[in-house]
Amino acid sequence: MIRVKLWGSLQGFADGNEWVEVEATTFKEMVDQLALEYPALKPQIERGVSMALNGKIYSSAWFTKLTEEDEIVLLPFMVGG
Repeated sequence: MIRVKLWGSLQGFADGNEWVEVEATTFKEMVDQLALEYPALKPQIERGVSMALNGKIYSSAWFTKLTEEDEIVLLPFMVGG
């Protein structure tokens, strides 16, 4: 089970939860589980989300491994530079 912090507006799509836990070992599994457990998050995930993993931001690293020890933050998709 991994613990995920939902950043900003994403909390509103998960019953106001700042932190959620899901069974997942990759970024793809994590977003799939989040979409199942919190259906209101699904459209946001389909639009695109980024993940901060131990302080480094990833936008499409679907098979990045995740562990219970990782610091994971799910963010709305970030654009610009």
